[in-house]
Amino acid sequence: MTKNRKERDLARRKFYPADQEASFAEACETRSPQTEHPAYRLAFRDIDFLLREDLRPVRFQLELMKPEILLEEANVGSTLVFYGSARIPPPEAAETALEGARKLPEEQRRVVESLVAKSKYYTEAYKLAKIASEKTIIENGKRQFVVCSGGGPSIMEAANKGAYDAGAESIGLNIVLPHEQAPNPYVTPNLSFQFHYFALRKMHFLIRARALAVFPGGFGTFDEMFEVMTLIQTGKMQPIPILLFGQEFWNRVVNLEALCEEGTISPDDLKLFRFCETAEEAWGHICGFYKI
Repeated sequence: MTKNRKERDLARRKFYPADQEASFAEACETRSPQTEHPAYRLAFRDIDFLLREDLRPVRFQLELMKPEILLEEANVGSTLVFYGSARIPPPEAAETALEGARKLPEEQRRVVESLVAKSKYYTEAYKLAKIASEKTIIENGKRQFVVCSGGGPSIMEAANKGAYDAGAESIGLNIVLPHEQAPNPYVTPNLSFQFHYFALRKMHFLIRARALAVFPGGFGTFDEMFEVMTLIQTGKMQPIPILLFGQEFWNRVVNLEALCEEGTISPDDLKLFRFCETAEEAWGHICGFYKI
């Protein structure tokens, strides 16, 4: 296409894209007090500016939009979200953990033994993720029930590993923490995201969620699980399957029936979730809910 024809092309953009404009700015050889001052930097290339306190609303928007755009481009239609402890060891590490606990004080040894006893849930998380991933459900041209975890170790790793071994992509939503925290090796690299804001991370857990698999966990697991229940209870979110693995664990650490007896929740609220013990049972409930 000749230069004149390009200029007359109605579909051709008339402004340079941002990355090209940035390259023009970097190529500029003029050096002066004006060009060297931070004020002269392109705003979208100025990290110090973007990290200012009063730019928080912009950072919120970026953290909402980046995963949303990339998940849309990856044709992710819906997700199967996994919540659970980052401390439960995989079965292959159970014997080593028990061996190391033998010389610990009794109270600490019991904690290790309790965590090791829960290693079966690592296996069930792996199996559920593998089952869902092998089904390869496509609707409206998008992949459904894509495995999504917090991207970390233990139950999260099991979920991503199950999808990986099924030859499917999976999502990891990591969060910046004061101590070192990195994605597990089974998260699909182009679907591995890092968040600064817990609130935006929570949104992305739920925007595409069509089912939740909740395994024994601590404060983080409780936080995510009760927020979803609250959203459904208050009508802010339509019901989805909430599958609590390990009835014995949940009945011991949370007395939901007592809340009902105290009148702070209604009997129908106890129907927001379902206990299960195996991956097959959980997947069967998901299939029954959606009639697939």
